[in-house]
Amino acid sequence: MASLHHLETISELNQLFSQDKPRHPLVSIIDFTHAEINAQEGVTMTSGFYSVMFKNYCVGDMKYGRKQVDFQEGTLFCIAPRQAITIEDDRNKQEERIGWGVFFHPDLIRGTSLAGKMKDYTFFSYEASEALHLSDKEKKTLRTCIQTIDQELCENIDRHSQTLIVSTIELLLNYCSRYYDRQFITRKSANSDLLIRFDQVLKAYFDNKQLRTKGLPTVGYLAEQLALSAHYLSDLLKKETGQNAQDHIHAYLIEEAKTNLLGSRASVSEIAYQLGFEYPQYFSKLFKAKTGMTPATYRTSAATA
Repeated sequence: MASLHHLETISELNQLFSQDKPRHPLVSIIDFTHAEINAQEGVTMTSGFYSVMFKNYCVGDMKYGRKQVDFQEGTLFCIAPRQAITIEDDRNKQEERIGWGVFFHPDLIRGTSLAGKMKDYTFFSYEASEALHLSDKEKKTLRTCIQTIDQELCENIDRHSQTLIVSTIELLLNYCSRYYDRQFITRKSANSDLLIRFDQVLKAYFDNKQLRTKGLPTVGYLAEQLALSAHYLSDLLKKETGQNAQDHIHAYLIEEAKTNLLGSRASVSEIAYQLGFEYPQYFSKLFKAKTGMTPATYRTSAATA
């Protein structure tokens, strides 16, 4: 069984992978070609820092969440602080180890423009099965970023060090965003199937009248039904339809509300409760935001049209 570790510092990370003391206290690059896990039966770890890792071959098998990660074709995935990853050590494997990891503490980017942009890199919350598969050209581009950071780490730390390292990390993450956009396009056929299944799951939720007892379906619930992460589902929908998952949920809700307003004599408050709203004013506010009129005005205008 893999041992459990929480690595709060970059120094603890280097120690786990049998590396020398880090050249910078807040950022480290590990070459997995030479890395060994300093644990007899592997390790499950959480960390206090961001991780961006690419591997064709891992030091042992790797699991992110509960899913196995296949690195045979070269895969990149990103992990935010406090997320768990399991590395099961197998020192008998003789395959060539190819890969790298760049690890940076939030303190490195604190106060920089990158700190405010991290929430936009939603791929840090993707599941392992949603990892990024890179072309040879893409691998070389990211490798160049890693080499630039590595070269800067070899210099003496001065007032320019943080700016240069952080700007290169940001460049790396921007390339990851571009490549994920490309992957959404190349997986268009599979994505179309997911969109159909998403509509089916959402329609079934509304048809089964679960709104009154359970409220609106959450993005997390819908993603779970499709075996996706919530961020990946929203990003996929945004790329394919221009609307995120929450927009689609609200669109279904508004159509259901319109049907109830015109097909019954129930008051607006009663309809709000039927749709899972604890407070009718929240329903009226959302309805007006999406349609430009209040529920009562919609009912009146439709009846006199």
